[in-house]
Amino acid sequence: MAKIKHTKNELKTQRDALRRFKRYLPTLLLKKQQLQLEMRQLEQRMEEVQAEADRLMASIAPWVRLFARPFDLAAIVKLRAVRTTTGNIAGVNIPVLQDIEFDPIELDLHGTDAWVDEGRETVEKLVRFQIEREILAEEHRLLGEELRTTTQRVNLFEKVKIPEAQSNIRIIRIFLGDAQTAEVARAKIAKGKSEDAAA
Repeated sequence: MAKIKHTKNELKTQRDALRRFKRYLPTLLLKKQQLQLEMRQLEQRMEEVQAEADRLMASIAPWVRLFARPFDLAAIVKLRAVRTTTGNIAGVNIPVLQDIEFDPIELDLHGTDAWVDEGRETVEKLVRFQIEREILAEEHRLLGEELRTTTQRVNLFEKVKIPEAQSNIRIIRIFLGDAQTAEVARAKIAKGKSEDAAA
């Protein structure tokens, strides 16, 4: 604990600090709750995306053996662009997926196998799931960092700053009260001596 002065000015400084800490704490608690809620919703969305990807993989299992033959997937699927924008949750800038575009590739209907159209759609869906998972993971990381920081601030205010200010106020008030009592006692002694001297 830092050394404090036992003065009225220090008492005022400590009271102002305590008021400030108590005013900011509810805002921090609200931000912490909002971040926790967003993290839970984000984790649920991540699980949904993973479940969709797993269902898709299970649905292609019967014909995926066709890919065991050498085949150039890059010839049928080309990612053109991934468009994201920036969103804001509780003061945290996060990436938000807007769109994923693939280049339209014309297939030779006579020169390609029958499964290639469905294979292309499936690969595009898997790529979409992968990109969405990566963006959600980055959002989770950013919100997690902010939640840790906010939790540390809440703990700092609740467990350190507010009790420290309250303790400092109590110590200063006791010291000032003792000093005032001592001053009154000295004044009485001095008055008593002056009365004795006059008598």
